[in-house]
Amino acid sequence: MSSSRRERGLSLIEVVVFIVVLGISVAGMAVLYNQLTLSSVDPVVRKQAVAIANSLMEEIELRPFTYCDPDDALVFTETSATGCSAVAMRESNLPLGFEAGETRYGPTRFDNVSDYNGFAMAGNIQDINNATITELAGYSASVVVANAGGDFPAAVPADDALRITVTVTGPANVRVVLQGYRLRYAPNSP
Repeated sequence: MSSSRRERGLSLIEVVVFIVVLGISVAGMAVLYNQLTLSSVDPVVRKQAVAIANSLMEEIELRPFTYCDPDDALVFTETSATGCSAVAMRESNLPLGFEAGETRYGPTRFDNVSDYNGFAMAGNIQDINNATITELAGYSASVVVANAGGDFPAAVPADDALRITVTVTGPANVRVVLQGYRLRYAPNSP
């Protein structure tokens, strides 16, 4: 046998390079696993936030948006704002937001879409009867109702459309925004 034969195997440098590459790969996999674990809760939180936003949006859109305030006896018969019992009862004369004495929960509840402008539930979500839903601790909701006449063709008068924006925030910085529209209607219009 000749002494010119070289021994086969790995040198110390090759082993060190292999260990470094393997270490970087394992660290990358650990970071990826951590991200997947953290985001696995996100779909549940997002789904709950969407459910809260949908529920609140449906509640608001079920309220009337007519020419006269719903407290006006002529609310279901008038086809224009000029026929309301009093100028103060015209929806177009009422500011967007809460009417005096009306709340979402009290005996005198919100009775039209615009009453919800500025409504918020911070940190605790309550049902329509003002009962806190403990399982939804950490979620917050807010509502903005604004004139949306510019969002529609010219055939829709500017003050006959409202844009409703419901924003729900939840744990892990989840934020869901829903927008909907409500058009004014006159029940007895031809």
